[in-house]
Amino acid sequence: MDKIKVMSIFGTRPEAIKMAPLIKELENIEQIESKICVTAQHREMLDQVLALFNISPDYDLDIMKEKQSLNGITTNVLNNLEKVFNKEIPDMVLVHGDTTTTFAASLAAFYKKIKVGHVEAGLRTYNKFFPYPEEMNRRLTGAITDFHFAPTTTAKDNLLKEGVCEENIFVTGNTVIDAMNYTVEEKYIFNNKELNKIDYNNKRVIMVTAHRRENWGTGIENICKSLVEIVNSNHDVEVIYLVHLNPIVKKTVYKYLNGIDRVHLLPPLDTKETHNLMKKCYMIMTDSGGIQEEAPHLGKPVLVLRDVTERIEAKEAGTVKLVGTNENNIIKETNVLLNNIGIYNRMSKAVNPYGDGKASSRIVKIILEKFNN
Repeated sequence: MDKIKVMSIFGTRPEAIKMAPLIKELENIEQIESKICVTAQHREMLDQVLALFNISPDYDLDIMKEKQSLNGITTNVLNNLEKVFNKEIPDMVLVHGDTTTTFAASLAAFYKKIKVGHVEAGLRTYNKFFPYPEEMNRRLTGAITDFHFAPTTTAKDNLLKEGVCEENIFVTGNTVIDAMNYTVEEKYIFNNKELNKIDYNNKRVIMVTAHRRENWGTGIENICKSLVEIVNSNHDVEVIYLVHLNPIVKKTVYKYLNGIDRVHLLPPLDTKETHNLMKKCYMIMTDSGGIQEEAPHLGKPVLVLRDVTERIEAKEAGTVKLVGTNENNIIKETNVLLNNIGIYNRMSKAVNPYGDGKASSRIVKIILEKFNN
């Protein structure tokens, strides 16, 4: 029997983290010929993950440009993938999540009549501008997808409401939990020396990430102002802000937080460093989607710096709380977790709704069954 040629396509660090354990699973299956194509929508941060998981792409489109636009990303991916598909003719393309790479790769596969598997399918806010452009990237990808690998039953229900045939939806759990089986260590020593100097036992460390487009400007400014007030009001609190490389985000963060006592401004860490920092910290503040899934696995409460989230399950389970970007609200909700141990414990001990770390093996099993049939 001919091997099933499966091409995994991704371009950003979050995609790479979640696709890595699935790629490792594909590589172990004799019936599958695994091919990897990266767009490098994010260059440096993507390369960190590839090195960590020892993944060598067969194709690297290297599309990243300074001040790249969404139009530029989309057209570059479409044009480059046409050449790759003409050469490889894969039986199936796997994409992940909600990036512009995901949508453009799915569209390119559709034009070549190649089957599309969407990992982490079915997340929705039903507001096309929140998150932007991720919400529409997901919906448009979903319209093209042949196999919807939904992380939860809520995601499956979203797809059913949109008219997706139930036999094409598979609840697998989220592959990000699989990835953490590779990265989290009990007695981890950071490569970043500044992180090793922090007293995680006697200080309450708040890890912060905030970079989404809808938060650029006033949103990031309010987040930074609230962090100044929080550290000034709580002598045992230290903030570690992992500052996104985007120059718009970086300029705002450094304007408000550079030189503030007990606020550490660090560049984005590689995946292993980030996961182990999450394990050591007291709580997390973020506008990231993936962290809302990762932190509950480690028992860390998350304040989501957004007005809406497509991770509804985490909100309903009580592992995350939406606080938006209003300065007073961020301060208030952070102080609740700092001062009310009962509420803190309820959030930290809530059950993670995103699975058991076996999503990748489920996805591979489904691919084999569908193609063998």
